[in-house]
Amino acid sequence: MGPGTVNDSGTTEFLLLGLWAPPSLRPLLWASLLLAYLTTVLGNGALVGLIALDRRLHRPMYRLLTHLALLDTAYVSTTLPQALAHMTMHSARLSLVRCGTQLYVGISLGSCEAILLAAMALDRCLAVCRPLHYATLVTGPRCAALAGASWTLGFALSVPNAVAALRLPFCPGRPAVDHFFCELPAVLRTACADTTANYRLVYGLGVPILLVPLVLILASYTWILAAVRKLPSAGSRHKALSTCSSHLAVVGLFYGTVSAMYLRPKASSDLPARHHKLVAVFYLVVTPVLNPLIYSLRNREVHMAARYALARLRGTRTVLH
Repeated sequence: MGPGTVNDSGTTEFLLLGLWAPPSLRPLLWASLLLAYLTTVLGNGALVGLIALDRRLHRPMYRLLTHLALLDTAYVSTTLPQALAHMTMHSARLSLVRCGTQLYVGISLGSCEAILLAAMALDRCLAVCRPLHYATLVTGPRCAALAGASWTLGFALSVPNAVAALRLPFCPGRPAVDHFFCELPAVLRTACADTTANYRLVYGLGVPILLVPLVLILASYTWILAAVRKLPSAGSRHKALSTCSSHLAVVGLFYGTVSAMYLRPKASSDLPARHHKLVAVFYLVVTPVLNPLIYSLRNREVHMAARYALARLRGTRTVLH
């Protein structure tokens, strides 16, 4: 039974072509993806653990960072383990339900991250532009509300795209999903129907999901730069900008890859499949690995928390011995 064929029970299966590599390099590719997955889970897990255990990090910026780490871990966990399992099989088939679930969860988590990055930019803007009022403006409950809104809006705004895509007819003889997971543009390319309305929906929902958060991020950093220019000393200006540089790097990585996948899905549909897979690998493999490194390597407070945790661990071991 081919991809997109309706079987006797009325269900639909998709065949994922996966990542291509010469036979001699497949073990190396598999090991590299496994290492990236473990690094992502352990790196983000360690960051979340440090923030949870160290009271000095119980502040809005780090609470929002916890949600970013959880989003990255969840996103990579919905795709890479399946890709690794499929690389060891002769064929990789997914039912309509499994493919649809993966498609919806993937879109939702990406949407959550876009909105969360805007919330983090707002937090940095208030910290730099309103330092004296920051503690009263950004309280724990308000921070929790921002994070909750990111999750809620991300999953709610992704419903129309997922439903519209899965209602398309996937008839016999159409190409398989030339990807290693059920990504929205890749699934749309396999439909045997006019997908113009689907792409219009992608563009339409891309405004509240991606472009509105991006505008808020740019506006926040415009205000930050204006405030930094008024600071009296170079040291204070450097300190203010250093608190924002990590977030800016993460924003650049996120929008650089997501825009290539979702902001121009119709225009990029004629590009080779390897282009889409390369962008997806960068977004799913490279970015989640880099995010905890970006926030930890350039953050003095995270360094101190890590050293404190290691010192406590060594002290516990000494007592045990």
